[in-house]
Amino acid sequence: MDVGLVGQHLMNGLMLGMMYALVAVGFTLFFGVMDIINFAHGDVLMVGAFVGLATYLGLTFVGIENPWVLLLAMIAFATCTVAALGALIARFLVLPLKNAPPLNTLLITLMLGTALHEGVRLFYPRGANPQHFPSLLPSTDYAFGNFTLRVDSVMLLVAGMAAIVGLHLLINRTKLGLAIRAVAQDEDTAKTMGINFTLIVLVTFAIGSALAAFAGILHGLYYSEINFAMGLLLGVIGFSAAIVGGLGNIYGAIIGGFLFAGLQTISVVALPFASAYKDVFAFGVVILIMAWRPTGLIREKVSERV
Repeated sequence: MDVGLVGQHLMNGLMLGMMYALVAVGFTLFFGVMDIINFAHGDVLMVGAFVGLATYLGLTFVGIENPWVLLLAMIAFATCTVAALGALIARFLVLPLKNAPPLNTLLITLMLGTALHEGVRLFYPRGANPQHFPSLLPSTDYAFGNFTLRVDSVMLLVAGMAAIVGLHLLINRTKLGLAIRAVAQDEDTAKTMGINFTLIVLVTFAIGSALAAFAGILHGLYYSEINFAMGLLLGVIGFSAAIVGGLGNIYGAIIGGFLFAGLQTISVVALPFASAYKDVFAFGVVILIMAWRPTGLIREKVSERV
């Protein structure tokens, strides 16, 4: 196969992997502090993308046209809004069910996700139709044979990596990260040490949801389109990536995200069936991996959780 085409698919795979990793990290953070699976997470991502789009439309309506100002405002407003949404989900839906059977929490987050995407479909103007997402990054590209390097793709990739590095530093180099890890490892001991358990849960949900909103904006900028149902598949893929990487381990979730994107890319490049089957192939391999290693590729260690 042509080296340029391989490089092109590799670049596409890295972009997909970055978005999947950001979603998977949210699932892992939630599971780390509360031992729950938040099935509304994919739809929270979708809400973040729509909030970003609404911010863009509002600012252009009042005459702001500078693309960098618009982009920064979209990211800031979407991540802050969705972080608040994540904290509200934790405060009013997750924490009250802390001692309830896990199935109850799973069901309520599943219903919340349905309510979110149906709410956008019904109440956002023409929400049932795909929405054009503005292209605010430089559209310059450089051709090297069959490989075309898009400047906007590189910038999105760097932005995603910066978000992951920032999360790594937050978790491992700050007192807040230390408190999150303490709660994840032993809730009772963390409380005894004076850590405010409720506050840590709210902040963790806010961080995970903000990352989802950021991933939603990356998705919109990369594909130039968003829709009300986009969170369903991205949520399932993010959850699968978190599981196959090792639920409870941030780095496992990141590896799982890139692994899933790699499987999709391989199915498109190297296998003889149509690209429409890439999800079937990727999910099939994930099923085999889970049958081989039920605890995920990176086995969870309680002492290193989150």
